[in-house]
Amino acid sequence: MSETAPSGTSGDGQPDEDFIAFTHQEFRSGLPAGRFRVIVNPQKARRYVKHRLLLTFILLPLIGIGAALAITGSTWAGLAMVALGVVGHRLISHQAGKILLHLALSDPKVYRDAIDYEIMEVRLAR
Repeated sequence: MSETAPSGTSGDGQPDEDFIAFTHQEFRSGLPAGRFRVIVNPQKARRYVKHRLLLTFILLPLIGIGAALAITGSTWAGLAMVALGVVGHRLISHQAGKILLHLALSDPKVYRDAIDYEIMEVRLAR
């Protein structure tokens, strides 16, 4: 079992000079200017984005209504709704890192959550 270094430290426990806690305003102005390098954990980003966007509560009824329509006679409309729900879920899961970055740029709470829960790491670009 391997241990990982906590954020802001290198593997030997020494502080990492590239890791500094940036404010949301610094992040917003520095990212487009190329001052930062952002590292996103894909699995944690998927879970966070699904939770933040309430994806389950939106897509599950969509798929359920589509299945009901397909069974009751509106086959093509029902299948289209089911396909939309499944493809939407996969697309959002696949693009979760980009969605998280967009949300973090626009909302200080999402930025703070992403940093606090170690979903996203912001470092100075070299």
